[in-house]
Amino acid sequence: MTADDILDIAFRKARSFNRFFSDKPISDAQIHAIYDLLKWGPTAVNGQPGRYLFVRGQEARARLAPTAMAGNQAKILAAPLTVIVASDPRFYELLPTQAPALASMRDLYANDEKLARDTAHYSSALQAGYLILAARLLGLDAGPMSGFDADAVNAAFFADNGWRAHLLVNIGHGDPEGNYPRNPRLEFDTVARIL
Repeated sequence: MTADDILDIAFRKARSFNRFFSDKPISDAQIHAIYDLLKWGPTAVNGQPGRYLFVRGQEARARLAPTAMAGNQAKILAAPLTVIVASDPRFYELLPTQAPALASMRDLYANDEKLARDTAHYSSALQAGYLILAARLLGLDAGPMSGFDADAVNAAFFADNGWRAHLLVNIGHGDPEGNYPRNPRLEFDTVARIL
């Protein structure tokens, strides 16, 4: 496989899938492999605030589906795996072990709830991207969804730990029949400048 092939898999030919083949389940080993890749992506002060609930069981998916918009409910119920990507606003408790050279940052975040919450949110959003890329590079497909009630997900799944849901990502072997025609992307001059 060439570097060009890898770029196609990760970006140029990758799609956001709406449907997945239900006869191709995702194993524990595949779930661990996804995490073992995504964990290497950079985050602010190596805080790694992303938290992941891998929802695979039928009962758990039935609990998750009603929190989503109507169009996303069937996707959750049909996908072999849905990942709730969340953030831990108390991620800083682990900074002394995850960033020993920056261990003093723990107190900065502990004393500034807004800074901790914002840092957790933005870095976990990066980690959601790493999750999607990891799945693609491991031969799987992903379908991220933002159409859900985060408060309902938090109440149903994270009431005991304070994690905050940000994104749902269906993962599996995508069925291209469920894809829409590919939409255009904005050109460089529309969205970027070089100074």
